[in-house]
Amino acid sequence: MMRMAVQKGGRPVARAAKLALIAALAVNLSACFRPLYGPTASGEPMAALLAGIQVDDINMAQGQERLGHYLRSELIFDLDGSGQPSPKRYKLKMEGSESLQTPIVSSQTGRAEAGTIVANIRYRLENLEGTKIITEGVATSTATYDRSVQRFASLRAARDAEIRLSKVLAEQIKTRIASVLVTKP
Repeated sequence: MMRMAVQKGGRPVARAAKLALIAALAVNLSACFRPLYGPTASGEPMAALLAGIQVDDINMAQGQERLGHYLRSELIFDLDGSGQPSPKRYKLKMEGSESLQTPIVSSQTGRAEAGTIVANIRYRLENLEGTKIITEGVATSTATYDRSVQRFASLRAARDAEIRLSKVLAEQIKTRIASVLVTKP
């Protein structure tokens, strides 16, 4: 009977020690993380830093300019959707390409039933003078659409896929840039 009381009495102490250890680790690790859209290292709000980015025209291969147009428009809105002019401190330069893959082909008609647009965008964030590169990288994504025997329906579906693709790419680029700017003093 006495033995049971000791075991039960020992468990709360061990449990409390485990909780204290977990709390100590959580406090130590909390200093490693910085909220992406919280205060930046410079003390300036992230929205102001992103609004200070000038988005240049995107160099795309001939015939692929539409995706570049959609992507640039998305980035301008995502970085500074306020509509108010703001002083520019950075310049975002991009170049990219897209390709079409048709993984599903009908055995009866020999026509592609679906299309997948694959886009690769190389971006570089520089200071406004172009003398210092802040960050650079490649954003890649895909968008799939159904193809139809009706030509207009297929063209419209491809255009909608390009719009979806540009939104995903814009979000990737914005997040990567923000993650660098949040630590920049």
